[in-house]
Amino acid sequence: MDWSRHPNIQRAANLLWGGEIIAYPTEAVWGLGCSPDDEQAVHKLLALKQRDYEKGMILVAADIEQVAHLLKPLTQAQQDTLKASWPGPKTWLVPDLEEQVPEWVKGQYSSVALRVSDHPVVQGLCRAFGGPIVSTSANPQGKMPALHQWQVRRHFGNKLAAITPGAVGQNAKPTEIRDLVSGQVIRPS
Repeated sequence: MDWSRHPNIQRAANLLWGGEIIAYPTEAVWGLGCSPDDEQAVHKLLALKQRDYEKGMILVAADIEQVAHLLKPLTQAQQDTLKASWPGPKTWLVPDLEEQVPEWVKGQYSSVALRVSDHPVVQGLCRAFGGPIVSTSANPQGKMPALHQWQVRRHFGNKLAAITPGAVGQNAKPTEIRDLVSGQVIRPS
């Protein structure tokens, strides 16, 4: 199934363009997303989640081409490392050497957290949107991430513009986060 053509996914992508917050399934948990280019939407998402601005958020993409501009300044070895792990449930802290990602996405960091997802709904949503989207777990700070749509509704009620169809993937834990430069694991999977 091509999720990018699903009417509810296309509607969700249009809502992202309109500055709205949506929920969608990822590899292990439900995520909240918005357009990374819309500062107001990102701040609205952070307020909804009660998340500190400085922590930064993940950008998730459908394929490497959607983030190629961010990878271009990297060494060939760094690019090869990323390409070997994507698409898949691995998030990398990638140096934003040309400062292409706004600070409202990166928070206090000079790197950006990137993932090229292998989840079909995430891929379809990013394709329908036309690029990467902000991705953070669908839960208020300090609460357990949502594993089901009903948990998303319990956490956020009617504060979201849409909840896409689909179910979370088979991963038992949120994706591993690893620093591309040091190789250090920031969040184990």
